[in-house]
Amino acid sequence: MPLCAAHGLAVTTVEGIGSSKTRLHPVQERLAKSHGSQCGFCTPGIVMSMYTLLRNQPQPSMQDVETYMQGNLCRCTGYRAILDGLRTLTTDSGGCGVQNCCRTNGSSGCGPGDRQTNGTGSGQNGTGSGENGTGSGLNGSGSGENGTNSGQNGTNSGQNGTNSGENGTNSGQNGTGSRQNGTPTNGTYREEDRVGTSLFNTERLTPYDPSQEAIFPPELMLRPDWVSRPLKFSGPRVTWHRPATLSELLRLKATYPNAKLVNGNTEIGVEVKLKRCEYPVLINPGQVTELTSVTWDEDGVTFGAAVTLSDIEAELLTAQSQQPAWKTRVFSAITEMLRWFAGTQIRNVSAIGGNIMTGSPISDLVPLLMSADSQLTLMTSSGEQRTVPIRGFYTAYRRNVAKPDEILLSVTVPYTAEDEFFMGFKQAHRRDDDIAIVNAGFFVRIRDQKVHTFRATSWDDSLLQEAVSLLLEDLPLGPSAPGGMIEYRRTLTLSFFFKFYLQTCGWITGRVDESCKSVLEKFHRPTPASTQLYQVVPDDQPVEDLVGRPVAHMSALKQVTGEAQYLDDIPPLAGELHAGFVLSSRAHARIASVDAREALQEPGATHFFSAKDIAPERNKTGPSPHHQDEEVFRAETVTSMGQVIGLVLACDRATAQRAAKKDAIRENSFTPTVHYFEHGDVNAAFSSAAHVVEGSVRMGGQEHFYLETVGCIAVPKEDNEMEVHVSSQGLNINQMLIARALGVPANRIVCKAKRLGGGFGGKESRTCSVTTPVAVAANRSGRPVRAVLERDEDMASMGTRHPMLAKYRAGVTVEGKVTCVEMEIFLNAGFSHDLSLGVISRATTSCDNAYHYPAYRITGKLCLTNTPSNTAFRGFGGPQGSMVAEAMMDDIASQLRLDATQVRMVNLVQEGHLNVTRQPMVQVTVDRCIAEVVQKAGFRRLQREVETFNRLNRWKKRGVALIPNKFNIAFGLALLNQGGALVHIYTDGSVLVTVGGVEMGQGLFTKCYQVVTRVLGVSADRVYISETATDKVPNASPTAASMSTDLYGAAVLNACEQLRERLAPFRKAAPDGTFSDWVLAAYQSRVCLSVCGFEATKGLAFDPLTHIGDMYSYFVFGAACSLVEVDCLTGDHQVLKTDIVMDVGESLNPAIDIGQIEGAFMQGYGLFCMERLKYSPNGFNFTRGPGAYKIPGFGDIPLELHVSLLRGSPNPRAVYSSKAVGEPPLFSAASVFFAIKEAVRAARAQNGISEPLRMESPATPDRIRMACRDMFTDKLPPAPEPGSFKPWMVDL
Repeated sequence: MPLCAAHGLAVTTVEGIGSSKTRLHPVQERLAKSHGSQCGFCTPGIVMSMYTLLRNQPQPSMQDVETYMQGNLCRCTGYRAILDGLRTLTTDSGGCGVQNCCRTNGSSGCGPGDRQTNGTGSGQNGTGSGENGTGSGLNGSGSGENGTNSGQNGTNSGQNGTNSGENGTNSGQNGTGSRQNGTPTNGTYREEDRVGTSLFNTERLTPYDPSQEAIFPPELMLRPDWVSRPLKFSGPRVTWHRPATLSELLRLKATYPNAKLVNGNTEIGVEVKLKRCEYPVLINPGQVTELTSVTWDEDGVTFGAAVTLSDIEAELLTAQSQQPAWKTRVFSAITEMLRWFAGTQIRNVSAIGGNIMTGSPISDLVPLLMSADSQLTLMTSSGEQRTVPIRGFYTAYRRNVAKPDEILLSVTVPYTAEDEFFMGFKQAHRRDDDIAIVNAGFFVRIRDQKVHTFRATSWDDSLLQEAVSLLLEDLPLGPSAPGGMIEYRRTLTLSFFFKFYLQTCGWITGRVDESCKSVLEKFHRPTPASTQLYQVVPDDQPVEDLVGRPVAHMSALKQVTGEAQYLDDIPPLAGELHAGFVLSSRAHARIASVDAREALQEPGATHFFSAKDIAPERNKTGPSPHHQDEEVFRAETVTSMGQVIGLVLACDRATAQRAAKKDAIRENSFTPTVHYFEHGDVNAAFSSAAHVVEGSVRMGGQEHFYLETVGCIAVPKEDNEMEVHVSSQGLNINQMLIARALGVPANRIVCKAKRLGGGFGGKESRTCSVTTPVAVAANRSGRPVRAVLERDEDMASMGTRHPMLAKYRAGVTVEGKVTCVEMEIFLNAGFSHDLSLGVISRATTSCDNAYHYPAYRITGKLCLTNTPSNTAFRGFGGPQGSMVAEAMMDDIASQLRLDATQVRMVNLVQEGHLNVTRQPMVQVTVDRCIAEVVQKAGFRRLQREVETFNRLNRWKKRGVALIPNKFNIAFGLALLNQGGALVHIYTDGSVLVTVGGVEMGQGLFTKCYQVVTRVLGVSADRVYISETATDKVPNASPTAASMSTDLYGAAVLNACEQLRERLAPFRKAAPDGTFSDWVLAAYQSRVCLSVCGFEATKGLAFDPLTHIGDMYSYFVFGAACSLVEVDCLTGDHQVLKTDIVMDVGESLNPAIDIGQIEGAFMQGYGLFCMERLKYSPNGFNFTRGPGAYKIPGFGDIPLELHVSLLRGSPNPRAVYSSKAVGEPPLFSAASVFFAIKEAVRAARAQNGISEPLRMESPATPDRIRMACRDMFTDKLPPAPEPGSFKPWMVDL
């Protein structure tokens, strides 16, 4: 929304509704206590969306909440925790959302048919403990609930503003034995152990009281003319007009015929920001009465062109409630379309006139308005009006018949007659807030059983066949047409018409074939349901000991109130300049010259730096220790779009970016084979195999889409010192490469990070491509330099997850048991090595997933391409490797006609088996995870229900899949498995901790302070963890590989144990004293109260040349079962149910661990089912922003999501018997992918297609639809041969 449009309005921000220092707003309190904030960068937007809903509707339903959350994105939490917290403010509050939920008493749980929308069972809110027999833990009773902890230690967790009882940790619950020295006494699983089911306590939440909200500012109420009077704002580049009358608007349009009329700025804002368009004059018609009025008559409704989409929706819904259904069929189609039109925030400001005048080919409303024969009224500056049918309004792409001095005055939408039938359709990659792949509107008039709007005479199968032929003729998309997906888009038009045909048959006859009914149902998403199960702490655990309790993230209160400081929140420094990057716009080209004169002529631009400003030997850079194959500034050639050619410095960010903008895969381009594993006589095993199954699998890349883009602030100091604030997971890497570029020792460079707004591996190494040129610019200019990438710049240059192609061959027995395997894995590395050697290493060592291969030959290769250098991403090659294993198991089951789950079970790894690196498998719990998933999900029952559903439904199919998971824990490079911490105790008894790891939402700092509370016996409010900095903990490994708690938590443990030993004599001398007393006594005795803790992971001795020794510290196992439903006509799908069991050892913090599992699952769901990178053949990234690249939203979480932490599974190799949790759960989402494949197979079988199914990841709607194969896809002409045309897009 433009700032000018806010004149006269009251603007409320997240800081204005509550504060951690005074009083939290109920929305803020709930998000913090329900663990709905991880990295926190998205949290203020979510808070304000819910706040807005409550101001408009103090008693909302969960359906209202989901509507208001449209347009909000979160990359960390998986959304469940957010919805659970907000649920307590709704009329649906209470329970897990499943009627009579019985998961906590050992039954198979609730099936899809057992749901109820109001949700009154046990679960998030911890109610109903009596019915389910799980004990007082559900009600949160016990010492943690009723007390604030012992007097001498304060209030327990003051930083979080909550005690352990408020977080629902219920320390008084029945536990499973004492814990000493990190080893639980209950090393075995016992069914009778009490299970925690509530992660936060809802009983102590502050009730919402609308009367306590801030009133509208009186000074604005007294000046209504501020909103209604004409306005003019003039700037150096743009003039903004807000006329108050129609005559004034027409006069402005006559004076400025090329001026743009702007209401919500949703189109022009994108054009200005991303397409660099300039519009010197903008006119906002939002105060012109004639353009904001709504008029009803006997023919229909007329909307002023500036009426917002929200107001249109409200008007049409009212009409539908007051008029016969047949009369409002057009209105019904429009309101249904508006449900999926952007988000509430956009619909509140976007106007129907903008949607029409833009003439976008992806408009949601224009096809409906054209089908309904809507009429447009245009007016000239002289006041002349003319009415134009919208069907004749457009003349070409984004061109129409309006004259330069004409405005769109109004739009008239007609009623439908009783014999007129109308429907609208939209298909997108994501249901909520996404642009359409295909939109359609269909209208037919049938009188006296004759069709009056079609050449055929009767509404029967002959008409259907003729319509299909005509649609194919009318949409002859060429193979190079913009948008790609040619066959899919053509098929969608046929599918949409078929749905319209079926529905119209139903309207006419009152009957629809039972097998077709489900595909005609309007999409309705019930309120999501969920459960979370974990092991509670022992009864005798001291209340100040927070280990094992689901305490809230230590920064949660700051994040929900907007007080948490991220990099770009650091106030401007004296003399600070802003950097704008000059990025390459070619995938492969020679740099003829770099001329900065035009850029420096931009007012406010001060400096330009490029390769000429740095010595050639220092210009070489790159995070790979073996390959310095990158440059700080590209000197002679560019090998990808998005590489840094130069840097413009200016007085502000907009000027820097404006000045900076003045300005394919190589065949057989492989690195040498970097990983090769072989064991056994593979050739002999293949010769004796009963069956040999061959196949291949492709897996696309994935954009990190962290909410906070990469940025840094470089501050030069004396003696060549430089302080660099950087949003990076790898401060040490940045420190070393900056020092190299500046030609100074590393001790002159200090890199710092307070917190990151997400990372996921994308900020491990690629941040160096930003920090090093910025540091050079700061050094050369002698002034602080700030650079924060715009979203499109970040996505164009920072790299993605490595796309993969794998080929496999397996020898199997008649039962499907694998006897030998041969695999070849190719990863797209991009233009440089970056961390790709490590990624291919993990991919090749993960390609067994949770299975055992008796004999194998595995090869991994990296492919160098003219695309941005790909990099670390959650899983670091693990998901790619595991996907190869699962694709192979799926093919084995399909080709041998065996049950896929049974094939997986007979190949499961067992205790003592050796993995592909010949490391013995110990503490194998995958069989337990699977058994628990099978039991809790009711897997066999689901299989039977799926079979029945598929038999009864022609055009919708369901699939269910159960997938095991193994993830290898440790950095593949042994030297990185070390971490440090610095712990101080001050004389007042407070503790300061600094670790080498970076907090980015994963809860590292929270777990570290939980460790401190246990070892030192202090309450959490006495502990503070400061920012991460290279001058506090040197040589820190990147915060990656799921090792941060294993390394830095262990380092904190080591430091605190040393301090505890130093305090032991004083504790013994004064056993009744307080911690502060003992600390003061130690100080007075001149005992050092500062310790550097250190952890080096033991037992890692893998030799990459001989393949001897252990490569990994331990393994994390899990299993997931997902049930999906696929619309075979559109390729759309919905996840009905997912059950996940993960072995995370003895959880340090169940709330954080479950949050990590859910967040990883949803990120994996995006990887396998939604997020698709699209490049032009020339290397241009089409998906470089949220408009084109879609990550999962609130509406994409499973309708039921049940997460259990495996109990009784201690891990002796990590902190307090815990296990890593950040990356392992991501592959759980593969269960959705393979469930979709099962549904598609059911559709193909029904159509008589028996050939093997090949489906690439991600399983986007186009791939699902075209894989289903039916009478409509078969009508398409054969696709042209690859190479005979230039496609619009390519998949990497």
